[in-house]
Formats: sequence, structure tokens, C-alpha cells
Amino acid sequence: MLPTVLLISFLLFSLRRDPTGAGRPGRGIGGLFGFRETTAKVLKDKIDVKFKDVAGCEEAKLEIMEFVNFLKNPKQYQDLGAKIPKGAILTGPPGTGKTLLAKATAGEANVPFITVNGSEFLEMFVGVGPARVRDLFVMARKNAPCILFIDEIDAVGRKRGPGSFGVQSEQESTLNQLLVEMDGFNTASNVVVLAGTNRPDILDPALLRPGRFDRQIYIGPPDIKGRASIFKVHLRPLKLLANLDKDALAKKMATLTPGFSGADIANVCNEAALIAARHLSDAISPKHFEQAIERVIGGLEKKT
Repeated sequence: MLPTVLLISFLLFSLRRDPTGAGRPGRGIGGLFGFRETTAKVLKDKIDVKFKDVAGCEEAKLEIMEFVNFLKNPKQYQDLGAKIPKGAILTGPPGTGKTLLAKATAGEANVPFITVNGSEFLEMFVGVGPARVRDLFVMARKNAPCILFIDEIDAVGRKRGPGSFGVQSEQESTLNQLLVEMDGFNTASNVVVLAGTNRPDILDPALLRPGRFDRQIYIGPPDIKGRASIFKVHLRPLKLLANLDKDALAKKMATLTPGFSGADIANVCNEAALIAARHLSDAISPKHFEQAIERVIGGLEKKT
């Protein structure tokens, strides 16, 4: 009987211990073997992305710059009786720079940046999702003022409907806990919540209302000026021909790439470098960029 008693005692001790000392039994490393602990990462001194590194979305950048000012000078707004917005949701097609813009906001504001993916809340164990949401906001309040960025929030923010069971019920419980944490009795202060998604049409209306996500910032595909500025950013680290004008090359490439997103433009610049290396060139020429555009649009050249 002794081994059985010792095993049961160890399991009970693991479930009840609270290594953080914050009065939250069952959390932390020992709580349910760490399943209930949030998987969010806190970045304090590693963010070297600034607004100058984000190009092609000038209007969205102006809107999100307000959040930097909120975090830097909160008293300026509180003295007038204004409430700091709780958060903003970044929407737009894939590859337009939603995550990059959130990183730049944290880099400019010089505050802790907590990042988590929406799918990390959903596990096979019942109750883990809401527990992780609670743990995430406890972490955010400890690091306030800070920016909390939830990427791909549509994983937990889908519209609630009747007849939920199984995984869908767990997802709804996680969403309910997120709604309470963002605007409930225990509302976070000086925690700006940013979220990114390219499917805003499936999000729950309660999540999008003012008081939770006060701003909805749309980041669309860049226009010709935006594409030229994005090309300038991605041409910086490349080794080009010595007599090549980067500004003229960026404008020319912008006219050749209508409808391209920021990720597509980064891919074109990388493909040009790969083609130049494949041909054993000492530097990248405009011809390599034209071949890269053809490769991205049409794929490999068919020899047959």
C-alpha cells in the first residue's frame, strides 16, 4: 500500500501547489503539470522593429501611433477625463503586415510586448483554455503598461451558436473568459490588446464592440507608392550593382507588381537574390528582379 499512498500524495501535492505565490492553486509549473499555464512570451528588450521598418500602410500606422502615445503619456488623456482605448483589431488580407505593425508599436512605445497565438488556448483538456486566458491577463497586469498581441484571434473568437458540444463548447468557454477579462468586473488597466485576423466576418459581435476592441484598423494591399516604399525597405540588406539607383529600382519594381502584398514583395527580393546566387553573380541586377517577378507570378519556366 505504501507506494500507492506515496503516488496519490505526490499527485495531490502537484495539483495543489502554487509555485508563483500569487494565490492561484493549480497554476504554474506544478499545476496539472503546467497544462493550465499560459504559453505567452514576454518580449522586453528584444524588439528592434520600429515604424520606419513598416512601409506601405501609412494610414494604419497613423491610427496605431495613437496607442503609442496612450502608453507613453496616459496622464495627458486621463486629465481630460478620457479613457484609454482597450484595444484594436488589425484586419486585412494575409501578408499585409499586421503582425509587423504590432511589433513596431511595441518597439516604439518601449513597453513589454506579450505575444500569443489564438490556437494556443485550445487543448484537449476541458477548462484549460479559460485558465490560460486568466493566466495571460494576470501576466499582462503584472507587466502593465504593456501591449498584449493575440495573433489569429479567429481561432477562439468565432461566433457563438446553439447546440455547441465538444471542442466547440471549449472554444466558447475560452471566448467567454476572454470577453470577461477584456471588459468585465476585473478589467485590465493600462493593457492595450491588439489582435490580428484575416477573417473578421466570423468573429463574435460581442468581441468587436466598443469597450473591448475600440478600433478596427484595416490594412489592405499597398498602392504603387506603398509598394515602392516596401521595396526600399527590403532592398537595404541586398548587395546590388554599384551604379544602381535604389529609388529608381524601387519605383520600377512597384509598377511591375500590381496587387502584391508586403509578403509577396519580400519574396520577390529574396527570389532575386537566390537567382543571382544561382548564376554565380557578384551582385544583383535589375534582370534578376524581373526574373524573380516572373517566378513568383508564373512559377518555374517550362523547358519542354
